[in-house]
Amino acid sequence: MKCRMKPVFRLTLLIFLMLVVLITGGFTDDRIRLHYNERPPYLITVAEGIVAGLTATPSSLAFQSAGIPFVWRNTPSKRQMHILEQNEGRDCLVGWFKNSERETFAKYTKPIYRDKPTIGLALFNNSKIATGWTLKDVLANKNIRLLTKNGYSYGKFIDNIIVDLRPNRLNVTAENTKMIRMLSADRADFMFMAEEEVDGVLKSANMLRSDFKTVNFLDTPPGSYRYILCSMKVEDYIIEKLNHWIKPIDQGTSPK
Repeated sequence: MKCRMKPVFRLTLLIFLMLVVLITGGFTDDRIRLHYNERPPYLITVAEGIVAGLTATPSSLAFQSAGIPFVWRNTPSKRQMHILEQNEGRDCLVGWFKNSERETFAKYTKPIYRDKPTIGLALFNNSKIATGWTLKDVLANKNIRLLTKNGYSYGKFIDNIIVDLRPNRLNVTAENTKMIRMLSADRADFMFMAEEEVDGVLKSANMLRSDFKTVNFLDTPPGSYRYILCSMKVEDYIIEKLNHWIKPIDQGTSPK
């Protein structure tokens, strides 16, 4: 005697199989993952799935204008670079500097923002360091302790001076807010920071602006350009479409 499957049972089985396929990844998400970490005023979460700021906004506009589906992912900065090096998916990072090492495993768009000249941040009562000195003189002084973030680039000019002069340096994996607390605890004398983010980071660290001072260096060049970096699995045509929609960020010839 043949056993016939009832229509209701067949429908239930079909729905079950579709759910299994969905749960096990049968339906792929083709959106590019756009990684960021909270960093006012560059990257600020304003609502679920929406990020704005000096580098976030031009990045979003480029993806949207080019018709490229994407999704924001809040990822620690150290983890972000590891993701690109692994090259396991279609991933991009927002607002990073360009250097020769990263060019070996990442694709770059045109620049999306240019920083003001990098400044130093120190406690207001720190007499070891002050505005009016050259960065080379400061880093050559072994009595001055520099605080840096491990794996982070401060732009070619500063990166090269650090390599050449080998300053008295504490290298950490912490984010800026924790680094500022380390300055406050006298674990270092100063750290590098973009002028744009000083007030926001001090506020996030629950520190008084009046307790800190910014230090301008005589030899610091104009700020570095920031880019969208993508894994090698992101197709070249995606980079080309983004470049088409990224607006020039200053007058004159844009850097490559």
